[in-house]
Amino acid sequence: MKRITLALFLLGTLAHAQTEPLKSDSLDVVLDEVLIVAAKKDKLKTDLKMAVSVDEFLASSEHISFIKRGAYAWEPLLNNMSTERSTLTIDGMHIFGACTDKMDPITSYVESNNLSDIDIKSGQEGSMHGATVAGSIDLKRKSTAFGRSNDWSGAYQTGYEFNNNQFFNLGNVSYSSDKLVADGSISYRKAENYSDGNDDEVNHSQFTKINSSLGLAYKTSELSSVRVDAIFDKAKDVGYPALPMDLSLSRALITSVAYKKFFEDKLLKVWDTKVYYNAIEHYMDDTTRPENLVHMDMPGWSTTYGLLSKVNFKNDKYSAEIQLNAYDNLSIAEMRMYPQDRSERTMFAYSWPWVTTRYAGLSMSNSYEMSEKSQLNFGGTLGVNYNYSKYIEFNWIFHPGAPQEKTRFLPNLYASYQFNTGGFDASIGGGYGHRAPSVSEGYGYYIYNSFDRYDYIGDPNLDNEISYEANASAGFSHAKGRIQAKVNYFYIENYIIGRILSAGSPMNYQSVGVKGYTSLDFATLFNFSLSGDYAILDNLHWKGTLTYARGLDDDENNLPFIRPLSYQTSLHFSYQKFGFLTSLNGDFEQIDYSPEYGEDETPSYTNWNLSADYTFHIKNYKTVLQVGAENVFNTYYSTYADWGNIPRMGRNIFTSLKINL
Repeated sequence: MKRITLALFLLGTLAHAQTEPLKSDSLDVVLDEVLIVAAKKDKLKTDLKMAVSVDEFLASSEHISFIKRGAYAWEPLLNNMSTERSTLTIDGMHIFGACTDKMDPITSYVESNNLSDIDIKSGQEGSMHGATVAGSIDLKRKSTAFGRSNDWSGAYQTGYEFNNNQFFNLGNVSYSSDKLVADGSISYRKAENYSDGNDDEVNHSQFTKINSSLGLAYKTSELSSVRVDAIFDKAKDVGYPALPMDLSLSRALITSVAYKKFFEDKLLKVWDTKVYYNAIEHYMDDTTRPENLVHMDMPGWSTTYGLLSKVNFKNDKYSAEIQLNAYDNLSIAEMRMYPQDRSERTMFAYSWPWVTTRYAGLSMSNSYEMSEKSQLNFGGTLGVNYNYSKYIEFNWIFHPGAPQEKTRFLPNLYASYQFNTGGFDASIGGGYGHRAPSVSEGYGYYIYNSFDRYDYIGDPNLDNEISYEANASAGFSHAKGRIQAKVNYFYIENYIIGRILSAGSPMNYQSVGVKGYTSLDFATLFNFSLSGDYAILDNLHWKGTLTYARGLDDDENNLPFIRPLSYQTSLHFSYQKFGFLTSLNGDFEQIDYSPEYGEDETPSYTNWNLSADYTFHIKNYKTVLQVGAENVFNTYYSTYADWGNIPRMGRNIFTSLKINL
């Protein structure tokens, strides 16, 4: 089980390709794009805070909301759909969490200081990274370009948040020369329990996290390079106030090796190929919960090997990318129950019975410039998904004769048309795609859900979910601002969700019954967003977003975790070396909730936030000092997506200091 420890010996054989400037005149366009991507800095910050976590940055997107079970490792919902329906990757690499309660989404294994950008694609446009319904979230690591002389750069950031006594340090450094590039980062966060709007302490909301990364790139020729990358993440003593258990230890090792080559050919431009390996260990236990009548441990392990290889083509008005994506994942989760005397063990079961998932997909995306004002984008993926359960006997208890192995074919298609004239732009598109059931949906065995207090059972015989998607957008730009509206609609056949089983008794003493994953005939999802920004004065800018969503099952009942009408609006004022921001964000009352799936009505709320920053220089180093406050009025509230209605954080004063080296 010590996969991470053993995998440390493999680091020298793993890597990722590196962008680089080239001499060839025929590649000027490609190189400009590459250098722009490589030069991105300070992308992962919000208007309010410059020292954000990855979760806080994603929350600023109109496409993403979160399920929160505590102050750490929020579960991202893309287009108001759970993580089973989206694809989360790091630089295109597939990584799977090791927690049956989904307390370790991929976003929890990186930090903002080792990422350059986050690429979010909605619906079937995200199928390049694998079969999906909701879309894809790709976390892109920092990758410094090769230079012409020895050059060092870096940044150090520290700060303190008063509500939960969170202290953090973030540091990163880069070196670039003609032949060698190095990128490194390290971060440390430690927080105690936070207090809600009534100034009551929310127990079991503390966490400690350390994250480090290293990337080394070497130019093998004027047109090629090789790069080694590794991320190590460790979290311990993480509390989850919405759950009956906490996390004692989580570790992740994420490694890759890749080779990238540019071509002077008129059609073929770039070939980029990568092999990767990652291993995750996740240990949930309730040793900090003496009130539990029966003690339980829930350790989990996830190991993935993968290959990613893609080529880019460009010829006049046509460009394309062809990508091969393959991986092998083994997911194991155990459930151990103990009496009051923990030296005795009374029950053992596999909640993930050694499930192997193998996937291979061939994808193609195309773009054709029909005119100076219009463009056609289209593409698709043909994927094959294979599952094998080593201990299928657990699934036979509820599904006698279920196959030990199963192969599924997963086609995905999309197309969109974009039009731009003057200050007006619009798009219309559609998609069709399949996804296979997740490990929990297909093979889960007595996975306790503390939200509705049911144990969940998987079904290996579930059909593929089939999504039909339509989307559109329209926007208008002016010299002083822009306004844009986006809408999408999903009709999903065989929608997978939990329903009460007549057979079976709950295993957890806190459970009220047993639910089995089953397929509805269909479900529908509608998402709408309206965003705008306007320069009131040269140094005074306004920005705002309004979002709405609705989800219904085949009986016109509400789907769970669908965000109500919500809003974000802010004003930013700058004067010389000072910057000031004030913002409001909130949700309207959640009236379209789902009692069948454990939801209740949640009231509306509004948060007022403030921040101020001052930029100065220490010698030749640019330095920024920031002070701010979230939830200024100390509002007590809980949202539709707070597991078990746990209250959010009350007033939080934060400080941060960043030095660019």
